[in-house]
Amino acid sequence: MENQKFEILNTESHIDWIGKKVTGAHNGTIGIKAGELNLNNGKLTDGNIVVDTTSIKILDITDPDTNAQFLGHLISDDFFSTQDYQEAKLLIKAVNGNHIDADLTIKGITHPVSFDVVIHVAGEKLTASGKLLIDRTKYGMKFRSGNFFQNLGDTLIYNDFELNVSITAKAA
Repeated sequence: MENQKFEILNTESHIDWIGKKVTGAHNGTIGIKAGELNLNNGKLTDGNIVVDTTSIKILDITDPDTNAQFLGHLISDDFFSTQDYQEAKLLIKAVNGNHIDADLTIKGITHPVSFDVVIHVAGEKLTASGKLLIDRTKYGMKFRSGNFFQNLGDTLIYNDFELNVSITAKAA
């Protein structure tokens, strides 16, 4: 059995996010700070990813003032509380084929998540991609959630947000 450890290259890895509301959606990126993926005989066994919550960017709002205002809201306690929680973490617990069970920690709150991943290894390089659908209310992000507030009308923000993760790693 051959064990291989791959260290995530943060400059070549990223997460694209999409948050939806009644009247549309917003999208952006958030950086990966560090992490590693471990393989045994070419199959993923476990790993971890550390996300830099202070790196969140909004791509669809081009007006600088509006973008800054929205970013200020995303990093506030209504959402990611980045002053107190500068990292989010994903800890891979189990892998069955291309299906991953992991623990996701945001704002110090941990919940299990499951998702599918596509992994490709070519020599010393590994690439991986996956899509996660996360219920923000499980992590204390209740702002304009229909589960907690009534009569929001077209100001309602959907609970689920999407994370499209793209990772490049090199053999350690």
